[in-house]
Amino acid sequence: MAQATARHILVDSEAKCEELKKEIEGGKDFAEVAKQHSSCPSGRNGGDLGSFGPGQMVPEFDQVVFSGEVNKVLGPVKTQFGYHLLEVTSRS
Repeated sequence: MAQATARHILVDSEAKCEELKKEIEGGKDFAEVAKQHSSCPSGRNGGDLGSFGPGQMVPEFDQVVFSGEVNKVLGPVKTQFGYHLLEVTSRS
């Protein structure tokens, strides 16, 4: 079964998500941005979600994690929780 490791940043607006994505693409550290801005408890760990398989996350999240480019900031991805920036750190 496929496995992925990823980290994310959760915020309440698409605009904030886009703003943070630009900061990261401009050189800011993903983990530091997550610590400062993510409303998810994982933000304290730089947004790290650990390893998981398909179906363990909400469908919108899964779709991006298991099809998006590895080591690239992806999003905004809208879910019932808000807007996410994702970075898939590995996938097998």
